[in-house]
Amino acid sequence: MNSDIVRRLVDLNRAFYQTFAAPFAATRVRVQPGARSLLGRVGTQSAVADLGCGDGNAARWLGSHGHSGRYLGLDFSPALLSIALATEFPFPAEFHSVDFLAEGWNRTVPAESFDFALAFAVLHHIPGEPGRAAFLAACRRLLIPGATLFLSNWQFLRSEKLRSRIVPWSEIGLSESDIDKGDYLLDWRQGGRGLRYVHIIDIEERLRLAAQAGFQETEWFESDGEGGRLADYAVWALASGISPSPPAPPPS
Repeated sequence: MNSDIVRRLVDLNRAFYQTFAAPFAATRVRVQPGARSLLGRVGTQSAVADLGCGDGNAARWLGSHGHSGRYLGLDFSPALLSIALATEFPFPAEFHSVDFLAEGWNRTVPAESFDFALAFAVLHHIPGEPGRAAFLAACRRLLIPGATLFLSNWQFLRSEKLRSRIVPWSEIGLSESDIDKGDYLLDWRQGGRGLRYVHIIDIEERLRLAAQAGFQETEWFESDGEGGRLADYAVWALASGISPSPPAPPPS
């Protein structure tokens, strides 16, 4: 996938979350079961980096369960962040707008400063495996030795209802030859019609990405939605003595 297509897909998603921030947030009032099970493992005084934090849903859950440690939420949607910023939290919370494809986005955050990183429902919105690998390598830099990364990847193909929302790439002037295997264009039907890009990350790609970024997968499970398997969750530890492979630079 060339850099122009990558940027078009990122801009498509940014426009979607700007336009539909309120109706989208309304469908995510409750933290998903899989995310809850992992958030329950976060120490109440731990420093947490929430990458792709959206409207601060995970932060609100942590706040209602006694969290008192530092929290940093990063997202590319100012509209969703505005919802998070309107919330009062019982712990030191910061929220900032970040383009995860921009080279060096993590350099504004002190290295090795977080006990946990969260990447819930974010990887599948990053086009191209090089971009996903670069994002994860940047995440690794934020974590202290012994830290943990929790991530989830949407698996909407497991739902007949959600599969019916796949639309042809021609709707945005692209063709199958422009995109990668596992890339899809989905429509949205609440508060108007919108389109967004989603990539299905299978087990092989997930493990490949973990190794490239210097992580070791210690656990994975299915959870959420129809049949309790609409998302794959994974727990990654920093791989001892392994540095991340230099990823291909993300498209500018």
